[in-house]
Amino acid sequence: MRVLGIDPGLTRCGMGVVEGSVGRPLSLVDVNVLRTSSSLPVPERLVTIEKGIDAWLDEYRPDAVAVERVFARSDVSTVMGTAQASGIAMVCAARRGLPVALHTPSEVKAAVSGNGRADKTQVGAMVTRILRLDAMPKPADAADALALAITHIWRGGAQARIDAALAGARQARPTIGRTR
Repeated sequence: MRVLGIDPGLTRCGMGVVEGSVGRPLSLVDVNVLRTSSSLPVPERLVTIEKGIDAWLDEYRPDAVAVERVFARSDVSTVMGTAQASGIAMVCAARRGLPVALHTPSEVKAAVSGNGRADKTQVGAMVTRILRLDAMPKPADAADALALAITHIWRGGAQARIDAALAGARQARPTIGRTR
């Protein structure tokens, strides 16, 4: 499975592609950070992010896209920019019919480090270890994007199997007492 992880942000949007499967070593395909200038109008910044994500989707052809779920922080302008970039990422993936998964920051931290309250340094160190990299991806947005992709590979596949099993169980239920 190949997953594009996106750590959305209006100024820095981390993007990382990881390939692998549960129980097997994962490998880094590519990682980078899309940057936009705060001096530009927001619509232009969003177009830049859209074009960058589209280019990555075209080049790397992932099987799924994992985006960090936006959560409320004290700075509303930060949340708004993050939410806008997140929406762009989801639209780009949906346009291609790709499954999109949203993972919370604490879920990602727990998946890669075993601690839902891990700091950025701990997450970066574990991403480096999991992907057998020579150096920690910089800036943190890059490491976070890779952590999202790792989380989706490790948890997304299992969740898909659970969802399929539940759907099958609902279809197999007897319709006792129902009349037509």
